[in-house]
Amino acid sequence: QAQLVESGGGLVQPGGSLRLSCAASGFTLDLYAIGWFRQAPGKEREGVSCISRSGLVINYADSVKGRFTISRDNAKNTVYLQMNSLKPEDTAVYYCYAASIQWSGVYDYWGQGTQVTVSS
Repeated sequence: QAQLVESGGGLVQPGGSLRLSCAASGFTLDLYAIGWFRQAPGKEREGVSCISRSGLVINYADSVKGRFTISRDNAKNTVYLQMNSLKPEDTAVYYCYAASIQWSGVYDYWGQGTQVTVSS
């Protein structure tokens, strides 16, 4: 069964760091562009960062530029989101998303989410 599984969330103090992982099983992640999204209580889901299949094209939301870094290790079938200088407003459930357009069709997957709480 194809799925994405996030891990690495938790409780951290303001200014702290976390590294989220998004591991794929049942499919090959190197065929997919990957995005990280987050959803805070009472708010809509928003894009945080995305990375192309090759890893050469990367984008960040203005709110996380300079603090978050997305990367991928296709050999490990995993994508990462390094989050530094965390702020209380970064508190949210973080989701990874994989999408691919192939001759056989369009494929996409969402992970189940991992909670990140930034609080003193």
